Order: sequence, then C-alpha cells, then structure tokens
Amino acid sequence: MTGGEDRIFSFEFFPPATPEGAAKLKATREQLAQLRPKFFSVTYGAGGSTRDRTLSAVLEIQSSGQRAAPHISCIGSTRVSIRDTLATYRQHRIGHLVALRGDLPSGTADAGEFRFANELVEFIRETTGDAFHIDVACYPEYHPQAKSPAEDLASFKRKIDAGADSAITQYFFSPESYYHFVESAAALGVDVPIVPGIMPIASFSKLARFSDACGAEIPRWIRRKLESFGDDAASIRSFGLDVVTDLCANLLEHGAPGLHFYTLNQAGLTTTIWQRLGLS
Repeated sequence: MTGGEDRIFSFEFFPPATPEGAAKLKATREQLAQLRPKFFSVTYGAGGSTRDRTLSAVLEIQSSGQRAAPHISCIGSTRVSIRDTLATYRQHRIGHLVALRGDLPSGTADAGEFRFANELVEFIRETTGDAFHIDVACYPEYHPQAKSPAEDLASFKRKIDAGADSAITQYFFSPESYYHFVESAAALGVDVPIVPGIMPIASFSKLARFSDACGAEIPRWIRRKLESFGDDAASIRSFGLDVVTDLCANLLEHGAPGLHFYTLNQAGLTTTIWQRLGLS
C-alpha cells in the first residue's frame, strides 16, 4: 500500500512541560518528519493553560521547515484574547489551526465569551478571512455530552457551515462507527474531508483512562484481550500494533482521506504502524 499525495497524514503532539520533555519531543518530531506528514498539530490546555508552551512547540516545528497546526480553544477565552492569539500566529506565518470548544480548567466557572466551537470558527473567519485552514473535531461514537446522535451531527454541521475546511475525528477502534458517521454527515450536506483519528496502543491502563474521559469505546474483545495480558507490556504492544494497523488498513482501503495519529509524543508505535502499512 502506498500513500497518495492527496491524502492527509498528520501527527499530534502535546506541548512539553520541561526542558527534558522539549528535547524528547524534538527527537520524536525529527523521527516522524522523515515520514513527511502534511502537518504536526499541537494541543492546547484547558482554558489556554498551555498557550505559551503550545506556541513554543509550534514555532520549533515551523523553524524545522514543517507545517504546524496549533489547537485553539474558545472556552474560557474572550474575543480580545482569541484575536491576539490569531495575530501572533499570523505574525509567525502559521496558516493552519485546529479549532475546538475546549474545556474549562478545573475549579473555573467562567466559560468566557464563546460557548461552542462553531462560534470560534465563525469568529476566526470574520477576523482573518481565509488566512487559516481550519480543522474541527468530530466524534464517530458521538460526543459524550451530546443529547443524541442527531444533535451531535447537527453540532458538527454548524462547525462546517461556519467555515471549517476539514475535520479530525476522536479516535475509535470500530471502523463501522466511522463509516456510519461519514455517511450520516454526507446526508446532511457535509462534504469536507473527515480524517480518522488514530490512537496507537501503548498501555491498557492509559487507554482505558483516556477512553473513559473522552467517550471513545474500546470494543469488548479488545478490552478483554488487553486485560488478559496483565503487566505484559510486550504482549500489549504487539497486540495493539496488530489491532491498530488492521484498523488503519481497513480505513484507507475504504477511502478514508488520510490518518491523524495521536502520538502522545512518542514516535515508535506510529512509525511501526506506518511501515506495516507500506505508506510512502
């Protein structure tokens, strides 16, 4: 299998909190850059808590000649703060954003001047026109706070109608959920690329914790198999590589527009999956 030039392959990082973490991320980024992704995205802490570290990581990526896409979230933000952030990114010639609603920092009650991601997308377009390519998030297994699948799809469509160019999904392990979501979105008139989010499996305990928090389902057969390995890290890694590689192959064979890897600032698993897929 080879990767088509029109497919969107990308890797996600979180901003490091220490000099050691920054050095590790640089080494990870240099290794993954050899795979020639379309871009690297960098997450943004609740309420903008990692704003400076996100910017620092993004500038390091840009300075290496790679395309960087910082996350930008609106919960807990004001129009002035978002406008300032957009101006900073434009100043540094960053042309790609991942626009999200985001979460409030723990213990904070003020949601700020925006309630939903579509309002943020609309504000970015009103403020900067077409200066940015805007990605938004979507949820094949539906957002955990959505009242119904129909409501969640309507929320997603509002983000597209507000001016988003493409979307990245929450990670999932059942390809059927992705196919159904894409078909349902298309039925509403959504025609932008919807790129599957991919989570390599390094640790069952971490995966279970992440999944419980974000609403991503771990199919029972995968959960039981991972549980059966106990503390056998090598078996978890081997099984996880098989599961995620098969998932990626299925998605690409059925026409997915690319893959977005949640790397957790690690290169090994993502690189191995890439090699197994035969991507160029």
